[in-house]
Amino acid sequence: MMDIKDWNEKHLVEDRLIEQLKEIGYEHVSGPSLDAERETRSDVILRSRLSNALQRLNPWIDDNNRHKILRSITHIDATNLMEANETFHNKLVNYLSIQQDLGKGKKSQTVKIVDFEEPANNEFLVVDQFSISDAQGTIRPDLILFVNGLPLVVIECKSPMLPVDEQMGQGIKQLRRYQDEQERLFHYNQFMIATSNDRAKAGTIYAKAQHYSEWKDPYPLTTPEINDSPTPQDILTAGMLTKESLLDLILNFIVFETEEGRTIKKLARYQQYRAVQKAIKRILSAETNKERGGVVWHTQGSGKSLTMLFLAVKLRRIASLQNPTIVVITDRKDLDKQITETFRRCEFPNPRQAESVRELKELLTQGPGSTIMTLVQKFQEDQEGGGFPELSTSENVFVMVDESHRSQYKGLAMNMRTALPNACYLGFTGTPIDKEDKSTTRTFGSYIDKYTIEQAVEDGATVPIFYEARMTELHVQGETLDQLFDRKFREYDEETRERIKKKYANEQAIIASPQRIEQITLDIINHYEEHIAPNGFKAQIVAVSREAAALYKEQLDEMSDYDSAVIVSGGHNDKEHLKQYHMTPEEEKNVIERFKQPMEEDKLAFLIVCDKLLTGFDAPIEQVMYLDKPLKEHNLLQAIARTNRTYDKKTYGLIVDYYGVSRFLEEALDIFSKQDIQGALTPIESEIPRLQTRHRAAMRYFDYISSSNPEGWIQVLEPEDVRHQFETDFKKFAESMDRVLPHPQARDYIDDLKMLGKIRQRAKSRYQEEGMDISDCGEKVKQLIAEHLQATSVEVLHEPISILSDRFEEKLEETKSIEGQAAEMEHAIRHEIKVKMDENPVYYTSLKEKLEKLIEARKSKQLDIAHYANDLHELRNDMRKQSKQGEELGLEKEQYPFYKLLEKEMGEGDKEPLIDLTEILTEEIEDLAVIEWTKKEDVKREMRKKLKRQLRASKCPREKLESLAHQLVDLAQVHYKR
Repeated sequence: MMDIKDWNEKHLVEDRLIEQLKEIGYEHVSGPSLDAERETRSDVILRSRLSNALQRLNPWIDDNNRHKILRSITHIDATNLMEANETFHNKLVNYLSIQQDLGKGKKSQTVKIVDFEEPANNEFLVVDQFSISDAQGTIRPDLILFVNGLPLVVIECKSPMLPVDEQMGQGIKQLRRYQDEQERLFHYNQFMIATSNDRAKAGTIYAKAQHYSEWKDPYPLTTPEINDSPTPQDILTAGMLTKESLLDLILNFIVFETEEGRTIKKLARYQQYRAVQKAIKRILSAETNKERGGVVWHTQGSGKSLTMLFLAVKLRRIASLQNPTIVVITDRKDLDKQITETFRRCEFPNPRQAESVRELKELLTQGPGSTIMTLVQKFQEDQEGGGFPELSTSENVFVMVDESHRSQYKGLAMNMRTALPNACYLGFTGTPIDKEDKSTTRTFGSYIDKYTIEQAVEDGATVPIFYEARMTELHVQGETLDQLFDRKFREYDEETRERIKKKYANEQAIIASPQRIEQITLDIINHYEEHIAPNGFKAQIVAVSREAAALYKEQLDEMSDYDSAVIVSGGHNDKEHLKQYHMTPEEEKNVIERFKQPMEEDKLAFLIVCDKLLTGFDAPIEQVMYLDKPLKEHNLLQAIARTNRTYDKKTYGLIVDYYGVSRFLEEALDIFSKQDIQGALTPIESEIPRLQTRHRAAMRYFDYISSSNPEGWIQVLEPEDVRHQFETDFKKFAESMDRVLPHPQARDYIDDLKMLGKIRQRAKSRYQEEGMDISDCGEKVKQLIAEHLQATSVEVLHEPISILSDRFEEKLEETKSIEGQAAEMEHAIRHEIKVKMDENPVYYTSLKEKLEKLIEARKSKQLDIAHYANDLHELRNDMRKQSKQGEELGLEKEQYPFYKLLEKEMGEGDKEPLIDLTEILTEEIEDLAVIEWTKKEDVKREMRKKLKRQLRASKCPREKLESLAHQLVDLAQVHYKR
């Protein structure tokens, strides 16, 4: 047993690491014993070992050329350390070439410095006490790993007896000092390690402490395979420093990225390395083309674009794949641009960005070796509708789809698979796929690798996100709002006035009201000055509409000296106050670049957006998002992740919520904890028979109408009951298409879906009763609300709290059980309404009542869920009482809706005749309700005929006969379906 006096870095850290390296095939050599091999103590390369390796790996090379190669390695021409390091890395991984005659004349020959294909052909040394001295002084790194005499890894060991928060900091500081004092050693360095055994991190030259990262997964090994209780140092060593892993990391997982004129050397993090290795393993071992694909879920901010780049690099270097074609697809221009720039900055060979459909087709037919970046929208059909052509049947095509959910499952994605039927499809997403979102894994295959938001925060790959709820107090002023409204819209009839209220007196009108935005802007400025500006960070404001974004800009300009910019999509019909915010792509790019600069270099502090820059936008300097817009599920998760990028001295990102998304946030976070996702999936083939059945059901209405007679098709849908049933059948057909797309088996049905959609729209236009035009009323309503909505102070509902902490759950816990009850009640009420939709009259509340209720709903989203649940409870009780009234009348459950309909249409009076009529009518219905009668037009016609006969006998008003018979048959299709 080790004596306590030996608890130091030499015994606890260094010796342990040496032993582990010896176990995996390294030779341990002490530094002083190598002095005889060095001409001077300033030499950092073991020249004789490098010379021997060159001869061994390139047995054809002559002495003269071997000396030339040696000199090109030992004398690197560069102006600074980073340039020298990149120059050597390129020589190492791309090999060198030299002119030599091997019997067929002098030709260029490839020279290997290291054999990456057969690691055992190389010499691996772990060396301690290796001193390097020159006029500047002497350094003695704890350990250096030499491969073929080249010092590729430098390791600094620190005592675990140091304070926890100093162990890594001291080691990394020492490594930075070595770089300053003996630069030539780091010409050859691939990465460095700081370790105290209890902690171990790797980084590259010039990296600051926050850019060093742990290696938490020893893949392809498992943790128990290392030893009984491996330390972080043991895991890092097993994951990064085996002969195979070390050479693989150097060859495929190091890139030099140029940002703002500065080169940064990046080494893969463990999750990126693991995902690529798993993807390659699946690709090479799959039995069928389809089984090669899958989904990589790596949370936003964890380096997904680089993972795609590393995978592309490795795919190109696997000999058996014979220089594949790589296609990188996104669904938004900003993402396409971001990934293309990542590939180009990292000097990936010749990535081509397809700017048009035509160019995409040309690039996809070029054959192996292409790297193509494009938008999924480029897979659109010709104007003539001739279908997207098959462009390559090669299996040697790898398609990487970024943010691979929802947008990828429609016709464009089907065209992609038609163009490249045998390609391997790999989906990359930053948000998890929930049980309802079955299309992702059904389209791409099962998960290849997962890296969650919790893991990213724990690893320091992203900063934690905190959530702070704030709410504006709102009041409606005056008692005459209804009178004002009626006066302002007096030229419209009462029904049209109600339509205007319903369409324009809505939640968005409240959120975008000037008084409310003025109060929130004031709060934003105060919050920013107190919490964000002192540390030099920047902010994003997310507005509910473009008009609201413009208002925020105007208020910020009026009340503060902070620079701000509005980035929104421009509309052709925008008014002048919005046109001033229209930007060209170049102007938008310039604004974004300004925003990313440190505050001392550019004072642009606020970006105000509506939909743009909520996803695929990386600005590490952004710490806070002021959110005043309803966002849910994946959109919400992606938006808040704009604040989670790491940045110097940034310890957290912050969401300040003025809208009330806490409920939505909890639901979105629940997606992360869902299990058995795979168990919920069904193979696409199982949906094909249902698609065929639903297609037939939607098409049968037009079986005897010529396709050259579209007017005839529209006339088929003239009867209201036929239109209603067709609507149901069409929606089911469209739903099945949504599930099957982008599978090529859906192609045969696309033309019919488009055609039925057009017929449906024409029929709606033809037969729907036209109301008065209210399109110009929106501005008037906005003005009314603006004048009569008063916003007072902004209330802080609770202080910032991490969205991943237990306290976040606790904050919502007091509402959680009530929300559960509310959800159940809401579900029950929805069901009741669905069944009884046509029997309940629609009541419109006054404009003031609607406004007050909307404001109350705004508050309840964050503050008063109990009030909301109580209202639902009362509503459900009323419905229960109503359903019991049927029993009191002696009617069956399914008969009562018919009674209520007759009561509504024929007037409230003596109940007995209506009860008798209800029973007579439902008996007639039951007699005719044969199996699948709802699909038989002749049965429904006969049913309407008999019902009208009974209604006439019961003194039903003549003008109501036709309409009431149709409504009764509609009800019968719900209650007496066979």
